Amino acid sequence: MKKHILILISVFTLSTKAQSGFENILLADVNDSQKLLEAYFAPGMEGFINAMNGGWYHTAKVHKKLGFDISIGASGAQIPSKNDLINISALGLSNNLTSNASTTPSFSGSGNGAQFTVTRNIEGQNVTANFDAPGGVNLPTNLVPAPAVQVGLGLPWKLEATVRFVPNINFGESQDESSLNMFGLGLKKEITDWFGPMDKTPLHVSILAAYTSMKVSYGIADVNSGPIETENALAEFDLNAFTLQAIASLNFPIINVYGGIGYNNGSSSLKMSGTYTGVFQTVGGSPNVTIRENLVIPSNFDFKSNGMAATIGARLSLGFFKIYGSYALQEYNTANLGIAFSLR
Repeated sequence: MKKHILILISVFTLSTKAQSGFENILLADVNDSQKLLEAYFAPGMEGFINAMNGGWYHTAKVHKKLGFDISIGASGAQIPSKNDLINISALGLSNNLTSNASTTPSFSGSGNGAQFTVTRNIEGQNVTANFDAPGGVNLPTNLVPAPAVQVGLGLPWKLEATVRFVPNINFGESQDESSLNMFGLGLKKEITDWFGPMDKTPLHVSILAAYTSMKVSYGIADVNSGPIETENALAEFDLNAFTLQAIASLNFPIINVYGGIGYNNGSSSLKMSGTYTGVFQTVGGSPNVTIRENLVIPSNFDFKSNGMAATIGARLSLGFFKIYGSYALQEYNTANLGIAFSLR
C-alpha cells in the first residue's frame, strides 16, 4: 500500500517542486494567470480522474455474505500526446503578457517551460517582470498513476460493498503542510438471476456504482528573492470521480474473463492560498526602480472529465490468491494491474 501511495505523491511532488514553480505564473494579471494555470494542470487533473475510476472490479460475481477480498493494485491513465504542449496563442492572453515561444509544456509534457514577460501599470508607473513557466513532469509513457488499495465485503441480497481508504499521509520537506488522503466507496449488485437459467452458467452480470475522493495539499516554501516572493503559500488539489458500470464475467476455476461498459464522471479543483508578492522593475527610467505588489490569486480553477468507458480484463485464480489486469477505453485510456486475496 505504501508503495502505491508514494507513486502518487511523487507525481504531485514533481509537478510542484522539481519543475520551475508554477506560482510564478501569478505575476501575470488574474485573467492571464488563470488561463495559463488551467491549461498547464488540465491534462494531469483529467488523467487522475480517469485513473481514479479504474480498478474497482475484477469479476462480476459478488462475494457470499461476509466473504471478502483485499486488492492491491494501480491504475494508469494515459494522457494523449496532443495534450503535452500548450498552444500559447490559443489561450487568448492579453497584450500585457508575451512569450519567447509559441508553445510551452503542460503537466504531462517534457522539457523547460517558455519564458514570459509581464508588462503592467502599478501606481501610475509602467513595470515589467520575467518568469519561466513550469516545465513538464515527463511521466513514463505519459501515464498518470492512481493507487487502488481496497477491501470488498459480501452483503445480503447479492450485494457487495467496496471501500478504498488512504489515511492522511504527510510528505515532502514541509511535512506539516504537505499531505494526501483518499476515500472511495463502491456498491456492486449482482443481477444474474434476473435472466432466468443464466445463473446456472459461468456467466455473471452485475451493476456497479463507485465514488472516489482525493485531496492533496502541497506547501510551497517561503521565498524572499526572485520575481515572486511567497509566504505561507499552499496549493490544494481536490479531486472527485464517479463511475456507473454494467459488468459481466465468465468465471472458470482458474481463468476469469471480465468486462464492463458504463459512464465516468469527475471534477477537480485547485485552490491557492497564502501571500504572493510580485517584484517588478520600472520601464524607461534610469536607474530602474523595484516595485512590489501583492498578487491576486484566481479563485475558480475547475477541471472536468466525463464520458463513456468500456473495459476488458482477465484474472488468474490460484486458490484464494488472484492476479488481474484490465484495459479501459475512455477519454484517457486506462490500464489496471493488481493482486487480490479473496475468501468466499
